[in-house]
Amino acid sequence: MASLESLRSVSIGEYLPTGSVVHRIDARAKLLISLILGVAIFAANGYLVNLALVLLLVAFLKLARLSPRFVASTVKPALPLILLLTLMQLLFYGEGPAGSTVYLRWGALVISSAGVRMVVISLLRFGGLLALVSLLTNTTTTSALHHGVEWWLRPLTAVGLPGHELGMVMAIALRFLPILGEELEAISHAQAARTLVAERRSRWQFIRRARRTANLIVPLFVSTLRHADEMAFAMQARCYQGGRGRTQLNVRRWQVLDTLSLALAVIILMTVLILHRLPLP
Repeated sequence: MASLESLRSVSIGEYLPTGSVVHRIDARAKLLISLILGVAIFAANGYLVNLALVLLLVAFLKLARLSPRFVASTVKPALPLILLLTLMQLLFYGEGPAGSTVYLRWGALVISSAGVRMVVISLLRFGGLLALVSLLTNTTTTSALHHGVEWWLRPLTAVGLPGHELGMVMAIALRFLPILGEELEAISHAQAARTLVAERRSRWQFIRRARRTANLIVPLFVSTLRHADEMAFAMQARCYQGGRGRTQLNVRRWQVLDTLSLALAVIILMTVLILHRLPLP
C-alpha cells in the first residue's frame, strides 16, 4: 500500500496560492516567458549551462514560495521508467564523437564519456522543464491560464481556428492532471482492498506491477469519461457557446512587472545562446 501513496503527489496543474511576486505576473507574460526559457533549456549544450539553468529555476521556485522537494515528488511514480530510459541511453549511445573515452565495451553495449555527458544533460533538461512547468501551472489559476492562451491564439481566429476553444482545452487538460492522479490512487486502494493487487515480494514483482497497471487502465479510462461528461453537462447548464460575446470579469493589464520579467527571460536566453558558441563542458 505504501507504493500507492506516491500517486497523489502530482503537483503539475495544481494551483498553489502562496501570494508571491511570481503569482502577480500576468498569465500572458508567463506563457511567453515559459516558451523563452524552454528554448533556453534545449539550446544549452553543456551540463554546466544546464546546471546553472536548473539552479536558476530552483531560485525562481523559492521566489514563488514553492517547495522544490514538493515539485520533484511529481516524478516519483515515473521514476522507474526514467531510470530505465536513462540506462538505455547510457548503454546504447555509442562511442560518440572522436576523442571520447570508452569506459566499457561489451558487444553492442558501449559506455563512453559522450554517453555519460548526454545522460547528465538529459536529466538536467528534464529537471529544468519540470521546474518550468510547475512555475507556470502552480502560480496561475485555470481562468487566467485560459485567458492567456486564448489571447495568444486570438490571431488564429482570422484563419477560422477557434482560439477560445483551444485555450479552454489546454487549460482544462493541465488542471485534470492532479485530478487523474487522485482518481488513480483511489482506484488502486480500492483494488488493493479487494486483494486484486497483492503487495508480495517475489522475483516476478515486475510482472505483478505490469499486471496491476493494466488493471488500472480500464477503470481510469471510465472515470475520465465520467468526468468529461460531468464537465460537459455543467458547461451546457451554464449556456456555454464558445467564445462568442464572452468578456472577462477582471481584465488584466500589462504592468511593469510583466515587462521586467519578460526582459529577464530574454537576457537568460541571449546568455545561453552566447555560451552555446563557447567550448564549455
